[in-house]
Amino acid sequence: MNATPSQALLTRLAERDRAPVDFMLDGRPLRALEGDTVLTAVLTHADHVRETEFSGAPRAGFCMMGACQDCWMRLEDGTRLRACTTFIAAGMRLLSNAHKEDRHEPGRSA
Repeated sequence: MNATPSQALLTRLAERDRAPVDFMLDGRPLRALEGDTVLTAVLTHADHVRETEFSGAPRAGFCMMGACQDCWMRLEDGTRLRACTTFIAAGMRLLSNAHKEDRHEPGRSA
């Protein structure tokens, strides 16, 4: 994913005075605001949080309450998290394409 402002899915219209929180997405330094979920933090810079392991289609969250599997992301250390229910933290190092090693290939047993 090349997270550039022109690709942002969300535009922040209010609450711009909260403390800034610096984080990394795919090695790129970005900034969110204190109290943002990971999903909000990422989607204010990009148009999706990951690509599905089944088809490679972009995913940007669905239920927004932690019930579906649409917003799973990984930290650089391999830890999985749900972007819609996890708050962004200073220094967080997120990966949008870490699922590629998990990609499901039809006809291949797991």
